[in-house]
Amino acid sequence: MKAVVVHGANDLRIDDRPEPVAGPGEVVLDVEWGGICGSDLSYWRHGASGTAALKSPLVLGHEVAGRIAQLGAGVDHLELGQPVTVHPAEPVGDGTMPERLRGRTNLYPQIRYFGSAAFDPHTDGGFSERKLAKAFQVRPLPDGVDTLRGALAEPLAVAMHAVSRAGNLEGRDVLVNGAGPIGSLVAAAAKYAGARTVTAADISDASLRIAQAMGAGQVLNVSRNPLPEDMELVFEATGIPAVLGGVLRATARGGTIVQVGNLPGTPAPAALGDLVTREITWIGSYRFVDEITDALHAMAHGLDVSPIITHAFGIDDAEEAMRTAVDPAAGSSKVMLRLS
Repeated sequence: MKAVVVHGANDLRIDDRPEPVAGPGEVVLDVEWGGICGSDLSYWRHGASGTAALKSPLVLGHEVAGRIAQLGAGVDHLELGQPVTVHPAEPVGDGTMPERLRGRTNLYPQIRYFGSAAFDPHTDGGFSERKLAKAFQVRPLPDGVDTLRGALAEPLAVAMHAVSRAGNLEGRDVLVNGAGPIGSLVAAAAKYAGARTVTAADISDASLRIAQAMGAGQVLNVSRNPLPEDMELVFEATGIPAVLGGVLRATARGGTIVQVGNLPGTPAPAALGDLVTREITWIGSYRFVDEITDALHAMAHGLDVSPIITHAFGIDDAEEAMRTAVDPAAGSSKVMLRLS
């Protein structure tokens, strides 16, 4: 079968990999669609994502959906041909967590994640014609959600988890700083959760148009205008340390920032004084627990993720897809791969 494999920085290949076979408690999917994420781009451009560096070739992709092609022994709750997506996380170990972290499985110390080099051997992702998965990772797609949109349940789950970290959003005014795919999905998730108003800020007019289509009632290009003031709740979705000073200043005294954009793991300058003097609550948000199930439910009940899909490529054109995803002139948001 064909697979999209990164061998090192700027070395992406379409390799021939062995067909997987489902063992007990496993399934094999015919993967139809995959969404390109920032970590996929980082492995391709730099040979690493965060602290996870390539030691061997890696199949990319953790945002995938398709149809069940094989059922392993003991899997009796799924059906051949059933459209599904996959929760890409698998805890490593006995699953025991301290009481204070009850239910927060995204914070388990060791997790294998599709398309990640965090472990050696690496955990191959789903950018391949077929993919082996544990049955407990599989989530059936509800009626009305096709596999193209089903592949976006994973990033929508990231956004919904970030929204859940902020508590009840009913009637609240929200600022989302950064209108890339995750920021636009946060705007949609916030509106779905009952926010009264959602304002999206970015330097790209193309990205802001997508955020507006996803539910942001107001948009602001911060290359021409300052951020608004006195925002009670802010979602920071850029992960750029240099913008944190302005985001803190935009946050109301006693307000809250949810940090959903991944910050670098190395020292970087940032103006953080207002965090103390304005008594701002700064909350981290990492991946998700089981909000992928909530994401599918939301899509089945009217949350439309299709505005963030700007480009689609076949598996043989995966490198062109990657180049499109990183090219500001392309006006891309979520770039999708048709895998089979």
